[in-house]
Amino acid sequence: CATKTHHHHIHTKNQHTPLKTLHTQMEEITHRTLHINGINMHIAEKGEGQGKPVILFLHGFPELWFTWRHQIHSLSSLGFHTVAPDLRGYGDTDAPGSSQAYTCHHIVADLVALIDQLGVDQVALVAHDWGALVGWYLCLFRPDLVKAYVCLSVPFRPRNPKMKPVEGMRLVFGEDYYMCRFQEPGVIEAEISKAGTAEVLKKILSDRKPGPPYLAKVNPFGICPKNSGPLPSWLKEDDFNYIVNKFSETGFTGGLNYYRALDLNWELTGAWTGAAVMVPVKYVVGDEDMCYTTPGVKEYVHGGGFKKNVPLLEEIVVMEGVGHFLNQERPGEINAHIHNFIIKFY
Repeated sequence: CATKTHHHHIHTKNQHTPLKTLHTQMEEITHRTLHINGINMHIAEKGEGQGKPVILFLHGFPELWFTWRHQIHSLSSLGFHTVAPDLRGYGDTDAPGSSQAYTCHHIVADLVALIDQLGVDQVALVAHDWGALVGWYLCLFRPDLVKAYVCLSVPFRPRNPKMKPVEGMRLVFGEDYYMCRFQEPGVIEAEISKAGTAEVLKKILSDRKPGPPYLAKVNPFGICPKNSGPLPSWLKEDDFNYIVNKFSETGFTGGLNYYRALDLNWELTGAWTGAAVMVPVKYVVGDEDMCYTTPGVKEYVHGGGFKKNVPLLEEIVVMEGVGHFLNQERPGEINAHIHNFIIKFY
């Protein structure tokens, strides 16, 4: 108890600086747009480039480079060159119209070209949510480019040669499972604009309900206009507004197109059926993350299946009382997990 109070006092003492510091820190992050693989990609970066390892951060849905702001500051101060792109379809990066331009091969090709432009042979990879899935594909297709991988939230799942993923999800979880509801172009976008970008983002970022997420046909996000809940404690109003403004500008179709390419990915990756991921990996997940509490996942992660498919899986960390957006909810611990794993390889 005493230590808790002690920490509390430390925090309150420092409360006079944050706003000014936040703006100064955000200014220290540099931004540029690279023309790679036929698209313009926006990247945020910080840290010395000369002879220092590059950490490449891949965000998930519905997020931006900005989800990594805490990691960028912390790890760049420890001597790493940190790079966080807006992935294809997000933020200030180009968003091709067709979902067929969002296959794992397109996204991985973007990253291969980005790594080449950064002028390094390999990166240390850190990824979350959809970024984690893309990260697994990068490790599967081009293990030579990834020194080590810290994967947050989404474990590697092998391709099922007998069934396309969306059909499989319908069978197991039913038509209202969120990935099934995302398939039809325009449908969920219309629901989002009806409910409002800010309310939908707040709902997604706050959700800690265990098990597979479902979206009802009516009011899929369960938003009650009279009773808008607070932001999660780990998200500042300014930071939330930044995300809302970006998604208000771009819409959600780019991010949703990743889900709409799931079956196409399955068709294109037949040659990798049964292939193992041969990159050193540390996997970190919150015990209140819906990806982890979905039926079958814990058994797969802890029961040997995950390790069989990823033979160089070195560590599994389950964080207690932590939800899906763990890199923002517990930045200090996540920064330490990333750093402690990556330094083993440099």
